[in-house]
Amino acid sequence: MTTAQAQELDVQPTPLALLLLGREADPRSERGVECPGDLPSPSDPDLVARARAAKEKLGDKVFVLGHHYQRDEVIQFADVTGDSFKLAKDAAARPEAEYIVFCGVHFMAESADILTSDDQKVVLPDLAAGCSMADMATAEQVAECWDVLTEAGIAEQVVPVSYMNSSADIKAFTGKHGGTICTSSNAERALNWAFEQGEKVLFLPDQHLGRNTAVRDLGMSLEDCVVYNPHRPNGGLTAEELRNAKMILWRGHCSVHGRFSLDSVNDVRERIPGVNVLVHPECKHEVVAAADHVGSTEYIIKALEAAPAGSKWAIGTELNLVRRLANRFAAEDKEIVFLDKTVCFCSTMNRIDLPHLVWALESLAEGTLVNRIEVDKETEAFAKLALERMLALP
Repeated sequence: MTTAQAQELDVQPTPLALLLLGREADPRSERGVECPGDLPSPSDPDLVARARAAKEKLGDKVFVLGHHYQRDEVIQFADVTGDSFKLAKDAAARPEAEYIVFCGVHFMAESADILTSDDQKVVLPDLAAGCSMADMATAEQVAECWDVLTEAGIAEQVVPVSYMNSSADIKAFTGKHGGTICTSSNAERALNWAFEQGEKVLFLPDQHLGRNTAVRDLGMSLEDCVVYNPHRPNGGLTAEELRNAKMILWRGHCSVHGRFSLDSVNDVRERIPGVNVLVHPECKHEVVAAADHVGSTEYIIKALEAAPAGSKWAIGTELNLVRRLANRFAAEDKEIVFLDKTVCFCSTMNRIDLPHLVWALESLAEGTLVNRIEVDKETEAFAKLALERMLALP
């Protein structure tokens, strides 16, 4: 039954129907990854023509952003591709576009709304497309953490640094408390700046990026880092442990990158002699320490572009991107494989499929605004302050 038919019969769509259409979030849904052995099957090919028609009808009124981790059937309709921050900046650079359709996850769409004008409307094709890492730090938990730091007598010494992969609320907290945002590309610069402002850093929400940057890039020791667990009293730490620490790491992680292990690295080296192991800094510290190269999504792409023909690479990042790169560079005789033998993709990113994109584009083409992501003004102001500090990093 279509929405129009339901209205004629005075029948309200069920919550399940709304969820399937992408119009509601499901807080009980899996927020991390699935490892079924293969990627989801492609959608109905007729949807390709419908997506093209709706996009052509909208013309310059719509600007479609596609994150690197999106499936191919969606990425083909993106006007630009990139990581979350690049895409948010690209959206802000297109003020003539009334609608920004963000094919990514919720925190990315929030960042786009923060950086774009009030006249632009950011749309997320499926509201259930969240991020397990961003969900690991709530505003209430972080406020409680700050109270713990205050009681330990160190809050004035602490500068919050929050990863881009965080909610608008966490970005706002960071801005309000004198901190900055970072990406996986500029985390070292962000931490250097933070330690010029204070003696300690509270790094949110990805412990692995914080630890890897502090130890690998800034030369700290693992003993300089402690992990704050929001599910334990006082974060599971004593006041003395907090006072002695330089890096207070939030107990959060990426569900995709967290799956890679030292065994994965050792196994691929045995299977593929001469392989280069290239991983994202969201991976565990022992994986990063064992890898040949470490860098952001953009770094990974550029490294493979510059790699010589005949070279072999095992990549520790999201599967959609790895497969796309493997296909792209196959003609150059570059062997590119997924680091883990288990096929694993980000299930929440994969919620943005062709049916949801078509539904969003056709709705907009008919004049119906759906799934708008809108950050309230106070949150936006403090979050933007934190993002502007990042943009001003030396």
